[in-house]
Parts: sequence; C-alpha cells; structure tokens
Amino acid sequence: MDTPDALSALSALSQEARLNAFRLLMRAGPTGLPAGEIATTLGARQNTMSTNLSILQHAGLITSTREGRSIRYHANLDGIRGLLGFLVEDCCGGQPEQCQPLLSQIACPC
Repeated sequence: MDTPDALSALSALSQEARLNAFRLLMRAGPTGLPAGEIATTLGARQNTMSTNLSILQHAGLITSTREGRSIRYHANLDGIRGLLGFLVEDCCGGQPEQCQPLLSQIACPC
C-alpha cells in the first residue's frame, strides 16, 4: 500500500458511521452482511449507509457481491492487511522482536 491509498483508507474510517459499519463487517466474518441489515443494525437510513459503504469500498476496506436485488458487503482482509502493514512498516527500527506484542494483540484469536 502506498501513502495515497493509506490516506484514503484512514479518511474512510475517520467518520463514526463508517467506522461502525467497518467494525460490524469485521465481526460478521467471511459471510458478510446485506446492506439493509447493516443499516438496520446501526440505526442508519439506508441511502446514507449506502453512501458510507461506497466510501469504504472505494478505499479498499470492504468488498461487495450482488445477490439478486440485494448487495452483500464483506470486510476486505487484503485491504486491511495492506493498511496495517503500511502503518507498521518501519516499526521498531529494524528490531522485529520488539513488534511482537503489537502483532500478538492484533492477531485474530479465531
């Protein structure tokens, strides 16, 4: 990931509704959630949530698949991995063992 892509992702996450939608999709796992369910769960209007989901998707943090008339959204683990990698790329001044506590904390316990 390069600087412009990282800035796009961080900007997308800097708004509360988008951050909440992103975290909800992370919890949903690989099955994702339909757009309507995301809006209902977060108590948001559907057209507003659609805009927020579009911003997250453009930033590479989520993906979507069409299911008939509905759209299902999923967390994009490659995009998230890219952002996290960019943020910790120069961590610990070349001493990767010092980064282990951070890596252990963000590793999925599943």
